[in-house]
Amino acid sequence: MATNRTFTMIKPDATAAGNIGAITKMMEEAGFKIIAMKYTQLTPATAGKFYEVHSERPFYADLCKYMSSGPIVAMILEKENAVADFRTLIGATNPANAAEGTIRKIFATSIEANAVHGSDSDENAAIEGAFFFAKTEEVAA
Repeated sequence: MATNRTFTMIKPDATAAGNIGAITKMMEEAGFKIIAMKYTQLTPATAGKFYEVHSERPFYADLCKYMSSGPIVAMILEKENAVADFRTLIGATNPANAAEGTIRKIFATSIEANAVHGSDSDENAAIEGAFFFAKTEEVAA
């Protein structure tokens, strides 16, 4: 069943480039309501735990190093059909393949430094949101 919430992170590259406001504006203009937001920096261990599902993949160590290289902005967003609509807004993982006007087409510089993370399912949105925010189902609307 589709939910109305998704999870995102503005990644270290986009944060360092000063793109938090522009990316957040795109989210809001696309109809997403920010219901929780946290500016933080992951440790390598915390990044490893968040991306544990990829621990057997060859890019895992580089991903954890990158994600702990600078501050991120974690958010829970709300909108009808949130996960699917947000995946459309952010575009393909590889910015070279992302559609014009998407967040990754505009702000990403590589497959790794692709500006934002977006949950790929309702289940993962709930898990990822809970990783950063306690009691996400009770966050004030």
